Amino acid sequence: MGRLATGMAGGVMSAGARRLISRERPALRDLMLTPGNLSRVATEMAQLRGAAMKLGQLLSMDAGQLLPAELSVLLDRLRADADTMPGSQLRAVLAAEWGADWQNQFADFNFRPMAAASIGQVHRAVTHDGRALAIKVQYPGVARSIDSDIDNVATLLRLTRLVPAGLDLAPLLAEAKQQLHAEADYGQEAAAMTRYAAWLERDPHLVVPTVDTGLSTERVLAMPWLSGEPVDRLVHSPATVRNEAVRWLLELLFRELFEFNCVQTDPNFANFLYDASARHLVLLDFGATRDYGAPVVSGYRALLTAALDDDAAAMADAACQIGYFGQAITPAQRDAVLALFRIATEPLRHEGVYDFSRSDIAQRIRQQGMALSLEQGYWHSPPMDALFLHRKLAGLYLLACRLQAQVDLRPLRRWLVDDAAAQDDARSRSAGSSTA
Repeated sequence: MGRLATGMAGGVMSAGARRLISRERPALRDLMLTPGNLSRVATEMAQLRGAAMKLGQLLSMDAGQLLPAELSVLLDRLRADADTMPGSQLRAVLAAEWGADWQNQFADFNFRPMAAASIGQVHRAVTHDGRALAIKVQYPGVARSIDSDIDNVATLLRLTRLVPAGLDLAPLLAEAKQQLHAEADYGQEAAAMTRYAAWLERDPHLVVPTVDTGLSTERVLAMPWLSGEPVDRLVHSPATVRNEAVRWLLELLFRELFEFNCVQTDPNFANFLYDASARHLVLLDFGATRDYGAPVVSGYRALLTAALDDDAAAMADAACQIGYFGQAITPAQRDAVLALFRIATEPLRHEGVYDFSRSDIAQRIRQQGMALSLEQGYWHSPPMDALFLHRKLAGLYLLACRLQAQVDLRPLRRWLVDDAAAQDDARSRSAGSSTA
């Protein structure tokens, strides 16, 4: 941190001198965010990659388009330039987890990671009996350093003035720490995978890998290697394929919230693979699963039902139950929030096939959110449960627009019926429609 501060100070002085010679009067923030200084920050944040990704993720959910473009560029660079473990370090981790002779368990082990994430990296291996496995290996020491890494990232963001001055980072820091600790708990992720596999065992179009309990440990998560391509690459596939993939994922979200009361909140497109030969989606990465309590679930059921009925008063009551409104909200601000809900529920309220290829719903949601924050002066974050659910829905809308999907979402309304018998019927019809 000291080295970075010294380097950035030198960058500020150098850039400032050049601009003064050119008779410019630059602002300090512009001097802090020179390409050289951003490169220095990216280099340091790459060593805190998990913390940087998680905090950046939460910032984008909370502050949205209020964040400077430089921060988005910085996070994109971190995603593209993932630091991976050197081979010697990887061998040491696996020896500590599996024993010194661990390689004898495999006919082949690819030391080149097939994917890298904020907490670990994934390798492909083949057992002696021919089973292909995905081996997720956690970066050494990452679980112990989460709290200090998050604090250091926050210091970097403040130092570089990459976050709005009025943004309260305290709740975001606490949530980022909690989320990363959960994602670093491979036992918890394995349990979530097992739960989802049981919930979806009757659905022929959604597949969850089973946990290899013999090879999985505190820092290693092993599962079958399931083939497929990231779902966003279906952009050139036939319309029927694109439409059904989007329909499956949107229906899954409704089942997660209203049936499972548990949502995998990370909409990263790489977490959903499409296997064309089997005509199903493979669901990956359950580190970011989140349980939803009855008050929140019933609140969203009431909110969506009220939106379908265009009942503003009922929508406002449901929003209060979820925790959207601060105590100081004005009638104009409340109406602006409700307008945002109407936009977000537009595909569900639409009678017939909703054409995402011709929809500007993502842009309208962004514009309304900007107006709410900037013009109305209302910056009250809803509970984290709501933010993560919004993140998942927004990601699925973005995917639907990218794939130019055309989907009739009216069948999803059946999940809004708060009745046990009706829910059983909905589950039965869901399984039947998937089979069809």
